Amino acid sequence: MDKPIHPLSEIFKQLGLSDDPVDIDRFITTHSPLDDDIKLVDAPFWSDSQRDFLKEKYIADDDWIPMIDQLNEALHPSKK
Repeated sequence: MDKPIHPLSEIFKQLGLSDDPVDIDRFITTHSPLDDDIKLVDAPFWSDSQRDFLKEKYIADDDWIPMIDQLNEALHPSKK
C-alpha cells in the first residue's frame, strides 16, 4: 500500500502552526537560513512537543518524512 503524501501545509498544521501559505513563507523567511551544523529537530524555535513530533516521525520512518525533508531544505537553503 502506498504511503499518503502530505502537503507542506499539513506539517505546519501538525506542528500547531498556521498552514496559511503567507504564514508558511513568513515562518521560513523568519527562521532561515539555519546554520548547516544545526539539525532541523535541534533548531531553537521549536517547542518540546514540536521537536518530539519531528523526532518521532523520523524514527518511525513515517510518511511525513518527505514533508519534513522539504521543510529542512527550506530552512537550510545553502544545502541545495
